[in-house]
Amino acid sequence: MYKASLLLGIVFLSTIETASATVNDIAINAKQITSLGIAINPLPAKQSGEVSGLPGQVIVPGNQMYVVSTPLPAMIEQILVGVGDSVKRGQTIALLQSPALAEVQRGLLQSSVQRQLTRDNLARDQSLYKDGIISESRLRNSQALALEAQAAFSERRQMLRLSGMSDNAIAQLQSSSNLSSQLTVTSPIDGVVLEKTAGAGQRLDAAVPIFKIARVDSLSLEIQAPLAMVRDLKVGAPITIPAYSASGKLTAIGHSLTGTNQTVLLRGVILQGMKNLRPGQFVETSVGTSTSGQVQYEISNSAIARIDGRAVVFIRTPQGFHAETVQILNEGAQSSVISGALKGVEQIATHGVSALKSSMMGIGDK
Repeated sequence: MYKASLLLGIVFLSTIETASATVNDIAINAKQITSLGIAINPLPAKQSGEVSGLPGQVIVPGNQMYVVSTPLPAMIEQILVGVGDSVKRGQTIALLQSPALAEVQRGLLQSSVQRQLTRDNLARDQSLYKDGIISESRLRNSQALALEAQAAFSERRQMLRLSGMSDNAIAQLQSSSNLSSQLTVTSPIDGVVLEKTAGAGQRLDAAVPIFKIARVDSLSLEIQAPLAMVRDLKVGAPITIPAYSASGKLTAIGHSLTGTNQTVLLRGVILQGMKNLRPGQFVETSVGTSTSGQVQYEISNSAIARIDGRAVVFIRTPQGFHAETVQILNEGAQSSVISGALKGVEQIATHGVSALKSSMMGIGDK
C-alpha cells in the first residue's frame, strides 16, 4: 500500500514539472508565423550598462554667464555687437544717452569742490588750534565736516564707476569739468554674445538687461530622466552624446521631480566634443549605469509582453517559441533595457507578440 502511494506521488510530481516546462512553450510552424505577421530578429548586442535616449539640453554653466544691463535710465544710441560675436573684456559693446549720467557727474564735481573746501578749513583750524586761538570743539567740527565731504565725494565717484566710467575718465572729468550724457557699456569678460534683448532707440530704466555674454570654453548638460531610470545612476557616471561624438560625466542627480513631466533633473559636464555643440541645443544622451556586471540588452517595447505580472520575450525554438521571463531595468518610450537568463545569441519575436501572448494564454483555443 505504501509503495503504491509513493509511486502515485512520483507520477503526480512528474506531471506538474512537465506542465510547468511546457506552459511557456508555444508550438507554431513557419507558415503560421508568416500568416500571423510575427517578425523575428536577433537579440541586440550586449550593453555594459547604460540608460539611452534621454532628452538633454546643452547649457552654459551659471558661473560663466554674465548679464549686462543699463546702469542708469537711458536711451540706447548704438549697439556695436550682435548675437554670436566674440568680445574682449573692456570692449565697448553699446553707447547710451543718459541725462541721469550728467546729473551724477555734476554731483561729483560739486562734492569735489566741497571736499576741497572742508580740507582747507580743517588745515586752517588745525593751525589756529595749535596756536591756541580756537577751541577744541571747533576743530572737531571741522574734522567732522571734512569726513562728511569725503564720504559724499566717494559716494558720487562710486556711482560713476557703477555707471561704467573708468578711473581715468573720472579723473579727466575732475580736471576738465566737462559734463557728458553719453554712457559707454563694456563687456565684463572675454566671451561670446548669446542674447541681445534691446535695440537702438529704446528707452530703458536702470538695471534692464541688454546682453547676455558667456564664456563657452566649457559647457554643461541638463538631462530629464524618468524616476525609474535614476536608481542605477551615480555621480561620476559617463555621459555620451552619440550623434555629436561628445562625452562627459554626470555631476549631480536631482532630489525632486519636475512638476510638468515628473522627471528627475540630471546635470553633467561635457569634457570632449564641445566644438560640435552650441548652448541651448537639444540632444539625445546616454548615461552609464552601475549594474554590478549584469548583462543588459536594449530591445524594442514591441518585443515585450506582460503575462500574469511578469515581463517575457518570445525566443524562437525548433518547435515554435519559448516565453522567457526577463527583468525590465529601464523602460523608455520606444525601447527598454532588459536582463535575464539570455545567452545573447537568441532570435526573438519583435512584432506580432500579441498573437503569441494570446496563444500562450489559451485565448481563441477550442
